Amino acid sequence: MPLNRERFLKTAAGAAAGVAAGVKAPHIAFGADYSPIGTFPAGTRGDSIFVGLMCPLTGSYSADGEDLRRGYELAIRDLNNGTGVMAKIPSLAGKKGVLGKRVEYKIADSETNPNTAVQHATEFITQNKAIMISGGVASSEVIAMAKVAQQQKVIFMTGASGSNDTTGKDCQRYSFRSQCDAYMVAAAMAPILARVLGTKRRAIYLTPDYSYGHSLTGSMRQFTEKLGWTTVADVVAPFPTTDYSSYLTNIANSNADTFINIEFGNDGVASTKQAAQFGILKKMKLIVPNVSTYFPDGVGPDIMAGVYGTQEWYYSLADRYPLSKLFLTDFQKMFPGVIPRWTAHIAYTQLAIWADAVTRAKTFHPPTVIRTIEAGKPINLMLGSVHYRAGDHQLVRPVPVVVGKSRNEMQNKDDWFRVVDIVPADKVMQPLAETSCKMPSYT
Repeated sequence: MPLNRERFLKTAAGAAAGVAAGVKAPHIAFGADYSPIGTFPAGTRGDSIFVGLMCPLTGSYSADGEDLRRGYELAIRDLNNGTGVMAKIPSLAGKKGVLGKRVEYKIADSETNPNTAVQHATEFITQNKAIMISGGVASSEVIAMAKVAQQQKVIFMTGASGSNDTTGKDCQRYSFRSQCDAYMVAAAMAPILARVLGTKRRAIYLTPDYSYGHSLTGSMRQFTEKLGWTTVADVVAPFPTTDYSSYLTNIANSNADTFINIEFGNDGVASTKQAAQFGILKKMKLIVPNVSTYFPDGVGPDIMAGVYGTQEWYYSLADRYPLSKLFLTDFQKMFPGVIPRWTAHIAYTQLAIWADAVTRAKTFHPPTVIRTIEAGKPINLMLGSVHYRAGDHQLVRPVPVVVGKSRNEMQNKDDWFRVVDIVPADKVMQPLAETSCKMPSYT
């Protein structure tokens, strides 16, 4: 895509305001104490640093991408102003910017397309000297950008990505994933599904034909079959797809009693509404293991009621976690009338963890920042205490399991779910030896 077609969004405040806002801390090694690597130290000269953000603002996952964008904008505002959740992180409290430097950024539309995402990531690194990149919603986007980040030696704090491969066989030293992976989702859900629905279910899957789809279907089969469920079939559809008729015909004609829809974003909405038209939802229990941000808005409460799934984060957790309440309040002040969804939570979390690590490391030097994150020091955020596992760069965090409310139970237009359980990390993390992660080098 030519640069003049790129969709860029920038912070409202300009660089001149950043010069006035940022005060450099003494004895901080911006570059002199380390050998050049990636965009370091070139990307740290001056009074600001640049981060490049890729959000799918068009394509199948565009609604999730818009939410991701809002999360980034709130996070960068709070970093630059020393406000919000950022001000509650000990290393960042009382400070503006990161190491006294204002964070400048641009957001490019990745189009839910790995090739477009890679193009923008590369441009941000080579042209803007991005000291860090972040973004993506489809695992195909994220995995592709992670390889660029590893090659270019620029830290990548991933956006949304549910495939096991992201921190498994495709793991990268320069990439960190905060979303719960497919294994974690399945491990959290399966015991609850067996308790609520029984152990003699006959399940059929609708799977998007790429890394995320096969990964989540594989993990759901692994955990449900251990508990006695039978897999009738795995119906695989191209990604993306708009007409699911031929695939749903096979599902409707099966003897399954449980329809597990792995489709995500706009594809998840389209396939589910078409499944309702085919009469599938009248004779099969619908399960959506990874509920995309605006999936319930797209299908409506009559379909959503009683559907089990997971949310990476959900706004009602503000009742349980103080920083979730602060995040929710600040988000709604910045975006009136909008409730943050879980991709916004990912965006904020990833920038907070990166900024905390840079500040504690007292340098933007990528290998040093990576080692600081890998040390596993807990950080208290919107899901309580979390940290990154060094061996695969998967965030050690709980998994919220939810069930859709009926129309009468909903207190407002965003009150889609009841949180059934928040399954702790020690019950869902895949053993490191089973991840197939072989971490590349720092240099």
